[in-house]
Amino acid sequence: MNELIQKPKRKKRIQVNILIRMVLSLIIALAINSLLVQLFKKISNVMEWHWFRNFFPYLLTPLFMVTFIFTFLVLTRRIVRDLITLEQGLQFISEGNLHYRVPVVRQDELGRVAHNINRMTERLEQQIVKEREIEKSKMELITGISHDLRTPLTSIIGYIELLRTDSYQDKDEYTRFVQNTYNKAIHLKKLLDDLFEYTRLTSVDTHLNLRRINLFQLLDQLLFEFEPIAQENGVYIVKDIGDSSIITSVDSDKMARAIDNLLMNALKYSLKPGGICIRLQATPEQITIEVENEGIPLTQDQKEKLFDRFYKVDHSRSSEGIQTGAGLGLSIARNIVELHQGTLTLNHTNNTFIFQLNLPTDRSSSS
Repeated sequence: MNELIQKPKRKKRIQVNILIRMVLSLIIALAINSLLVQLFKKISNVMEWHWFRNFFPYLLTPLFMVTFIFTFLVLTRRIVRDLITLEQGLQFISEGNLHYRVPVVRQDELGRVAHNINRMTERLEQQIVKEREIEKSKMELITGISHDLRTPLTSIIGYIELLRTDSYQDKDEYTRFVQNTYNKAIHLKKLLDDLFEYTRLTSVDTHLNLRRINLFQLLDQLLFEFEPIAQENGVYIVKDIGDSSIITSVDSDKMARAIDNLLMNALKYSLKPGGICIRLQATPEQITIEVENEGIPLTQDQKEKLFDRFYKVDHSRSSEGIQTGAGLGLSIARNIVELHQGTLTLNHTNNTFIFQLNLPTDRSSSS
């Protein structure tokens, strides 16, 4: 395909080609006419056709025109054939065959027309594929939202119905119903917050509120708040973040959200009891934050889809004490990091998971 749509290197004007063929046709027609005149003169002299000699001059002009037109058509048949090829190609493309490419066999205006038709068709094909992907993405978004919001909402309605009809045995059961309703409402709010955050991050109008902060202090504060939650779920924290200040320009709220999502993901899928190791390193090239935990190994397909929105690994791997999210945590984290011109990757070996968050140092300095 690339050979067919390669842009012609030489540029010859088709008008010159047609003019040359016209001149050649004229020369050939004159030469043929001259030969015919000499031939018919000899024939008329030998046969003594005096009437033919008087009538022949009237045939010269029509004969010259026929000879010229025939010769011109023969010399320009390739140009006409290429024009027909262009017309047929446009017909195929107009009927929806966007995989078709017009052969580029000329290096003049017709060749450039064929090249531009192929470029137009290729871009149109890419645009249609992109629109289909967007439409598919919208349907997946609606399906994912509907599925994830329905579960807590159904539970809330169920508990409220029990409370509305006084279907509880004692005060303790009443309190438990109220607490469960509250927990489901908080879960529903978190799902909506995740959805809102993801939508905002993927918007073309997303802007970062960059400020110079101490990334070490931010990470240390997040770990201080995270450690009690980890202990409640049978997980201990191993900190390897040093004690040196790392000053960098980031959107602190968004970066805290990304790191928190990585920590919560590690907590959900860590083997219990187990540990989560957090490392922080700074080099002249980049700042690296690593979150490492041990869990049930992933398949290659699961690993490739892990950062996809609404993708959730089998629920049997999740922690019993932590409510399942909408499958947006890692996707949100990656979007935030990429907005900071960084990368978020997963190194997965057997049952060891290392999420590596890298930020460039061209916007930071260490002290």
